[in-house]
Amino acid sequence: MENDENDRYRAPALDKGLDILELLAGIDGGLTQAEIAKSLGRNANEFYRMLDRLVKRGYVTRLDGDRYSLTLKLFGLAQLHAPVRRLASYATPLMRELAETTKQANQLVVFDRGAAVVIAQQEAPGYWGISIRVGSHISLFNTGSGHVLLAFRSVEERDMMIGEYEGRTEVKAEPAQDFFGRLEQIRARGYEMMPSRQMAGIVNLSAPVLGPDGRAIAALTIPYVTIINMPSAPDISRTIQLLLDTSRRLSSLAGLDLGTS
Repeated sequence: MENDENDRYRAPALDKGLDILELLAGIDGGLTQAEIAKSLGRNANEFYRMLDRLVKRGYVTRLDGDRYSLTLKLFGLAQLHAPVRRLASYATPLMRELAETTKQANQLVVFDRGAAVVIAQQEAPGYWGISIRVGSHISLFNTGSGHVLLAFRSVEERDMMIGEYEGRTEVKAEPAQDFFGRLEQIRARGYEMMPSRQMAGIVNLSAPVLGPDGRAIAALTIPYVTIINMPSAPDISRTIQLLLDTSRRLSSLAGLDLGTS
């Protein structure tokens, strides 16, 4: 924490809250009130009210016992900022190219404050295709996009995302053993492939857009339909490869550009 006595506009309470958030951002598993105080060189009693307010405002959660950890609220607020708008902007030409080469529609989804939200979509170039409106909220538990957003996150982050999602939607997850086992399979395979649970005849193909730290910042998804009147359309195996190529290109852009502002 900076200590500039010439700063006429210091706000000690705000500084204290920001110190806590910045400290917890670099810690896995959370810290106790005493550990926070020790790390910041303060008295533990100084942080009781501040932690209470951060918990009530949803920026910090209290784990079992007396440990505090960041929620994903700051991450959700960040989705409103320029990096995600730039991600959608960068993605548009690549998504258009993907639609042209696969003859399929595609969409880009991020996790935002307890919801999986479509931030960009590209329609199929032909007469037929599946599209979803930008701004739509979709499920974390029964969509390819939701599975990918969870699969390429740490266990702790998954728990927080699911907790925020369930708190917002009052929808409970699948049985933990089966569901989390599937997420590990997706992570190992590098993508999700699943029959749509919303519409018959569609196979959701989803791949992660990864940030510089290797965590999913978005999911790129093709709701694949078999096109019988276009023999030149790629089959599902080729479509998966084209999807993965595009997601890697987007991940490269995210690593080089989106984290710099």
